[in-house]
Amino acid sequence: MSSSSVEKPSVAKGNEGSAAVKAPATLDQSVPKKIVSAIPKQRQQLLKWNGWGYKDSRFLYQDGTIVFTGDRYPIGGKVSLPHFRDYVIENFNVDLSDRREGVPVPNEFPDPVPCPEFLEDVKRAGIDCTQNGEDRLIRCHGQTLHDVHMMRTGTFKRIPDVVLFPTSHEQVEQIVRSANRHNVVLIPYGGGTSVSGSVTCPEAETRPIAALDTSQMNRMLWIDRQNLVACFEAGIVGQDLERELRQLGFTVGHEPDSYEFSTLGGWVATRASGMKKNVYGNIEDLLIRVKMVTSQGVLERSLAVPRVSCGPDFNHLVLGSEGTLGVITEVVIKIRPLPQVKRYGSLVFPDFGSGIRCLREVARERLQPASIRLIDNEQFVFGQALKIPGGPLATVADQLKKVYLTRVKRLQLDRIAIATLLFEGHEAQVKPHEAKIFAIAKRYGGFSAGSSNGEKGYILTFVIAYIRDLALDYSIVAESFETSVSWDRCEALCTNVKSCVRKECAKHNIQHYLISCRVTQTYDAGACVYFYFGFNHAGFANPVTIYEEIENKARDEILASGGSISHHHGVGKIRSRWYPQSVSDVGVQLYKATKRELDPNNIFAAGNLIPSELQDSREPNSLKAKL
Repeated sequence: MSSSSVEKPSVAKGNEGSAAVKAPATLDQSVPKKIVSAIPKQRQQLLKWNGWGYKDSRFLYQDGTIVFTGDRYPIGGKVSLPHFRDYVIENFNVDLSDRREGVPVPNEFPDPVPCPEFLEDVKRAGIDCTQNGEDRLIRCHGQTLHDVHMMRTGTFKRIPDVVLFPTSHEQVEQIVRSANRHNVVLIPYGGGTSVSGSVTCPEAETRPIAALDTSQMNRMLWIDRQNLVACFEAGIVGQDLERELRQLGFTVGHEPDSYEFSTLGGWVATRASGMKKNVYGNIEDLLIRVKMVTSQGVLERSLAVPRVSCGPDFNHLVLGSEGTLGVITEVVIKIRPLPQVKRYGSLVFPDFGSGIRCLREVARERLQPASIRLIDNEQFVFGQALKIPGGPLATVADQLKKVYLTRVKRLQLDRIAIATLLFEGHEAQVKPHEAKIFAIAKRYGGFSAGSSNGEKGYILTFVIAYIRDLALDYSIVAESFETSVSWDRCEALCTNVKSCVRKECAKHNIQHYLISCRVTQTYDAGACVYFYFGFNHAGFANPVTIYEEIENKARDEILASGGSISHHHGVGKIRSRWYPQSVSDVGVQLYKATKRELDPNNIFAAGNLIPSELQDSREPNSLKAKL
């Protein structure tokens, strides 16, 4: 960086606080700027309290067909989806006339554990807080199947005792100091999209628990156009961050499936990955500097430079810490000029294995576009069911496509796999890039299926999460889980995990289910694989427990087949049982030593990462792996 943009903040010692960060001299005059978020402070005004996403957006069975409500997504507007209705009935054997909604928002809530001295400190510091039962309930959970089922059945047990709304780094410092003085547990809460149980309150925790909601810390503090970096407060939501940067001609390009609701701080805390990481990078690639308030002071690197050889990189101590070491308050990230061209594409392969080998070759030659994803046949059929039906001409066109695939290309429709592509950049770059990938695909029996299919497949990603709420209304439990794996084991891992799930379903006498997978991100050395699993639980007394047992067996198979504990969802509580196996006993002890140093009073006692039986005796027992 140029000398004009070098930052020289102080690193706090003890609990004395930190000096103000000096912004680059090249900053844009439009900042600092307080962002008006798309998500209100009272989240339940806009978002579901017991499910995914916007209240006005949902799948419904209505007038003999399934529709998607609202106008926020391309398939919205209550357009009829008769193919999806038929798919659900045929594959899950459900009676769509028998809808079982969850319980309404409760009127009574657990009494908060008293913490008068702490609340007095908070109010004296001018920090907004609430002990309203509904506000506390909203922030007691993330988006795991267990979390949502708990809300829908009213079986929640431990919720935060108070919700705090700091508006700055300095207020977070005051909160952490007071929490240590009065022995109050702090659980940072961002967008509430966690699928690891990381924000769930430990049931055995007897101390007062404060949910530290970062949503009001969402300012753009500065932007440096010359060096293409910007500083944001950690509570900014992904869609707000991207909207504000686009207005200035830039993008971060980090686009996880949850980016409409998840926060920048949450991305850092979980080591998140986005769909366009091939061009823009994962969060660890985008991160230049991060500021985290710990019980011992502020952890922060003193310079915002592209690379430092200065011992262990403490940015990576913050990345993936999952709220157990401190509160992330400010993040300096890379930005890029908006791409001139955005082009979608799709490829058809004779089978999933051919698609994997094609993606491996694309990665070997480092030709990945912004996004390249491969879905198996089960997901292809599922995606086809979500197509909006056209008129007679569209029906004829679909029939002709089937004839072309089966008679001309001699493909079996029950085996084909589809890859969706997204290219971003300059026109002069995109056209030859596209041609090179199509040439590679041809060597593996693949061919282009057009840009419209690619665009639909990409955008559908943001809608899929809403399907689980529909499923739960009709006695279907469903969830996704992911891993990363080397290329030489990728196909075998997919086969083994599917086989494992099928065997477990047979063992439990589950007859109507779906297990499918997709490759979502690719690297030089391997790929990320997502699995989707759901089943009709009619007649089962404990469906969530059965689901968790099967997913745990699948995770054992993933690790046995060479996969990881997680690619980007994180560990939280539900995967903590595999953490020691993943990092070694020495790694566990290193983490625990770091925890003791940065959080000696165990104020950040979310209970993530370390399984309860391995936690220090000073730490109260956290929830078991699956709560």
